[in-house]
Amino acid sequence: MAEKKYEGEGAEVVIARARDFWERYSKPLTIAAVVVILAAAGWFGYKTFVKGPQETKAQDAMFKAEEYYRLDSVRLALNGDGLYPGFLRVIDKYGGTKSGKLARFYAGSCYLKLGDPQNAIRHLKKFSTRSRMVQARAYKLLGDAHADLAKNDEAFDYYRKAARHFEEDEANSAEYLFTAAYFAARVLNNKEEAIELFRELKTKFPKTPQGYDADKYLAQLGVYETED
Repeated sequence: MAEKKYEGEGAEVVIARARDFWERYSKPLTIAAVVVILAAAGWFGYKTFVKGPQETKAQDAMFKAEEYYRLDSVRLALNGDGLYPGFLRVIDKYGGTKSGKLARFYAGSCYLKLGDPQNAIRHLKKFSTRSRMVQARAYKLLGDAHADLAKNDEAFDYYRKAARHFEEDEANSAEYLFTAAYFAARVLNNKEEAIELFRELKTKFPKTPQGYDADKYLAQLGVYETED
């Protein structure tokens, strides 16, 4: 019986302390809870009623520009046709959306095709995506743009970065790695770097056309390798 009485008294003390705590802090705790709830509601409302419709509008605005891009009508894709907006307009109006961000990738590619590497770099450097395949392609285009400006070290770094960003995509990664190796050999005249990259190409992507050709380019660099 004494043990039960002790437990009962302990429970009463706990309850009394809880009441005291609540009396002291109920107001700030309630305010904090309301702030959290309002913030969550605001974010949900923003995503549902603002961001969601903006994404849809951006996608709708960009479809014609993408069509022009696929047709290689680069100027129309970039600037629009008077009726439908181009990528630049999509960036200006919907830059914070996923489609608006993707428009930067397209714009960079368009500028590169138009022989304007400066603007290509400007847009591609502002572009980023969780799609590793697309991001790797953006690095490759940045390499091309820097090469056009004779910024050869930067170009090489981007080619190499593109090659190693998403190696699961063997076809494109092999292409990018070959570009880096060839650039090292023919533009940078860096024989050691070129040999290392051609060997990497041969090892990582042996079943690709670039991987098959790696030995030929190694031989041109004075390296003759045979299978064990």
